[in-house]
Amino acid sequence: MSRLRTNCKPIVIQATAPNVSSDGGLLVLKKVNLRHKLTSRFASVILDRRACSDHTIEKMLTQRVYGIVMGWEDCNDFDALRRDLLYQVALDSDLASQPTLSRLENAVSSEDLDRMADVLVDVFVDRHLAKPPKRIVLDIDATDDPTHGRQEFDFFSFLYDCHCYVPLLVFGSCDGSPMEILAAVLRPGSAHPGKDAPALIRRLVERIQAVLPMTKILVRADAGFASPEFYDTCEDLKVKYLVCIGTNSVLERESASLMVQARALRDETGAASRLFGAFSYAAGTWKKPRRVIVKAEALPAKEKARNPKVKDNARYVVTNLDGEPQALYGEYCLRGECENRIKEMKLDLVSGRTSCHRFTANAFRLMLNAVAFALMGLVRDLLAGHELARSTVGQIRLKLLKVGVIVQEVTRRILVQLPPGHPHVPFLMKLLSN
Repeated sequence: MSRLRTNCKPIVIQATAPNVSSDGGLLVLKKVNLRHKLTSRFASVILDRRACSDHTIEKMLTQRVYGIVMGWEDCNDFDALRRDLLYQVALDSDLASQPTLSRLENAVSSEDLDRMADVLVDVFVDRHLAKPPKRIVLDIDATDDPTHGRQEFDFFSFLYDCHCYVPLLVFGSCDGSPMEILAAVLRPGSAHPGKDAPALIRRLVERIQAVLPMTKILVRADAGFASPEFYDTCEDLKVKYLVCIGTNSVLERESASLMVQARALRDETGAASRLFGAFSYAAGTWKKPRRVIVKAEALPAKEKARNPKVKDNARYVVTNLDGEPQALYGEYCLRGECENRIKEMKLDLVSGRTSCHRFTANAFRLMLNAVAFALMGLVRDLLAGHELARSTVGQIRLKLLKVGVIVQEVTRRILVQLPPGHPHVPFLMKLLSN
């Protein structure tokens, strides 16, 4: 109990409110999850190796995913949350304890994870079966997941300058729709950004093409994925690609004349100038020449004076697409949205909380974050036309899902009372009544 004083009257604070929950929007997650059978699909491919248990795989997986979405990313959080009546309502049962959830994480095998990876792709494809998209854009990227302690396959990465894992993530967009997650693969800290990327792209594309054969596919990636194997894989699968490539003396020589023109234009106008071009190029390890898009950029002297690190530069993108170089380079730059989604997973869903000792358990944790992201993608579908439709997971959680409620259980019903003064409660009521 705590006491404060204001206007000469004491304020007594006690944590004794009966059946109050801070997560009223949990019922939206339950509704969406049941409608799409999301967590049940993932749970169905995990083999239950336990002799007996009071909790099913599906209930525990759903509990973890709901917790991650609502900001409770640790198993330890459920030592208290398991007594929250609204969570019991959302799970239709008592909740598992932290030790039980931890045993689940450490019981999942690499074969289970492979099957869950296939389900993640199927979830993406199934959302678009009714109206097959004309084009799907796949953005692949790597990120760092700093580790702390003696964890399996924890290595120092010179690229990220820390001990870490290096997850590989793939997001897809259909005809310009918001990005959805298709793959989340945990890799050791020693992994190069492009390691295993060709095999992963093949697995994803073949699974998509089997169900959506008329849909065109474009793959975008940064210079960490520039390799002959990556280009060959895309060409073998008959998909288009835009992949950034690092500079070298040959590329600089081929683009020298365009850079001269850019500098002349800069000197004439006094403003930054950008010119675009294309040429054929073949590295010594390539089977054949490929088209390279070049952006020649010249910056004004005053801008370089403010920041000595800023220099005139040329950027290069390898592609098998026809079209105007400037338009194609602009298409490549849109892959920056993928980096925003990675940031969203790391900041809003805390995907970096891979603190188990076993590598496979940490890979399962990353997969749980991917399932949570997929669940929020389905929630976004319900928000079409609303101001929160394009918001991040964190904003949707804060403004729509984190609503305090009073939960009352009587003989014939469970009454959940929402606060009438909350700005988004009318919309939340609408979502739950449909």
